[in-house]
Amino acid sequence: MEDKICSFFGHSEIEITKELKDKVYSEIISAINYGCNTFYFGGYGEFDFLCLELTNEIIKEKKLDSKRVYCVSQERYLTKKCRYFDKKDYDSVIYLQPAFNGWYKSIYFRNLAMIDASSYVIFYVENRKNSGAYKTYQYAVKQKDKILINLA
Repeated sequence: MEDKICSFFGHSEIEITKELKDKVYSEIISAINYGCNTFYFGGYGEFDFLCLELTNEIIKEKKLDSKRVYCVSQERYLTKKCRYFDKKDYDSVIYLQPAFNGWYKSIYFRNLAMIDASSYVIFYVENRKNSGAYKTYQYAVKQKDKILINLA
């Protein structure tokens, strides 16, 4: 059976409530039930940290052999220390070659590559025109072969 990938995207600053935690927990369980065994993280912001924390909790609780993967935005971060994440929090660190190019928007292009690789994507995105998370969501909704969940 093919290993399915679940990715997470959201605004860097959000209000984390018990209700949101419960929703995220439930959606991670749904992703696992769908067949996701690999979880991609961009590792920047409150929503990403919440998703990592809950994914870790579920993996430990259910004794799953799942992979937590940090996706760097630039290839140089595979060998260089990045202030946004700690490698010990993940099972592996990868660079997904984006279909697009440009250093200025490398995080956005990394996000698109994560969407392209994923079968299941969990968002916390509001309609904020200048938000990278919102732009990533707009890209994702054009994909027809993915399960997209927006918890906002």
